[in-house]
Amino acid sequence: MTWNDREVACDESGSDGENLTGGNTDVFAHAGVGLPVDAATACVREIRDRIRSPAEEYKATHLLREKHRAVLEWLLAPGGPIHARAHVHLVEKEFFVVDRTAHLLLGDTAEALFLYRAGRRTFGEAGWREFVRAANRLLRVRHDGQPSEPAELFFRTVDDLRRAHARTAVAPVLDRLAASRSRADDYRAGLLAGPPLIPLLNPLLPAIVRTAAYWSAGGQEVRLVHDRQNLLTPERIAWIEETARLAGIRLVGLRLVVAGEDPRVQLADFLAGIARKLASDELNRRADRALTALLRPYVDPASVWGDEAGHAALLGKISPAVPSADINSAV
Repeated sequence: MTWNDREVACDESGSDGENLTGGNTDVFAHAGVGLPVDAATACVREIRDRIRSPAEEYKATHLLREKHRAVLEWLLAPGGPIHARAHVHLVEKEFFVVDRTAHLLLGDTAEALFLYRAGRRTFGEAGWREFVRAANRLLRVRHDGQPSEPAELFFRTVDDLRRAHARTAVAPVLDRLAASRSRADDYRAGLLAGPPLIPLLNPLLPAIVRTAAYWSAGGQEVRLVHDRQNLLTPERIAWIEETARLAGIRLVGLRLVVAGEDPRVQLADFLAGIARKLASDELNRRADRALTALLRPYVDPASVWGDEAGHAALLGKISPAVPSADINSAV
């Protein structure tokens, strides 16, 4: 594979659909691996030879076991088999919910990072949990109760927080949210007509566009090979390709494969699972600093991440998180 004929294999880890605040994971990861097939085959074979598990299908969990730490370090290390040929885009799910809420209700995401950081400090754990869960329910496509219930719950929660924190720095943002009921009602009414092509809360589709942007930097064409996903219908693949084109990203194709039949996708699956676990450990203050340092060169600087300490550890600096509006604005 040459840089003029770049084919990148992709997979994800941490997908809970639209349930971003009550699912099994708090981080979503989308990885791309730019190795030729023969090199990926040799890498997967080496991993199997080093781990020697009888399992037919290897997953990231095999490499994350303490007894296989040396294999994990070998895989991620500078000069290792995927170094400079792999990349992972991370999405901190709670921040993604706040970002998408700000996009829908305020018309932009300029306040998302401030609301996320200041809100967590100001509201307390219980108040913050209530807010993000109400926001998640508001934006979800599927809902079993009355059509107006998610909006009523969200704005009741916002009103409670406004009363409790009226003299804090976050109060003006809460006031703006409280005044956005019509936008929320329009959104919920639109869902009654049928599910949208692009779910507002699913991070996979914009992550694929971002992965294409990373690998096509410098104007190179890129083709993506992706593990099969129910979400990746022909219509949504067409949306990905058109969104990339409008953003000036030279994505020339996206095709789906069975992960077990493409060693490059297997490596992307390994990297996505490893990155999700290590990033989650950072988010929950239980990180292994040595492993985080090994992961850092693979992390996309445009990852959607709000937690300040995790941002510093994973991206090597403290700076504002990159909101998803650049790509998600088309959603």
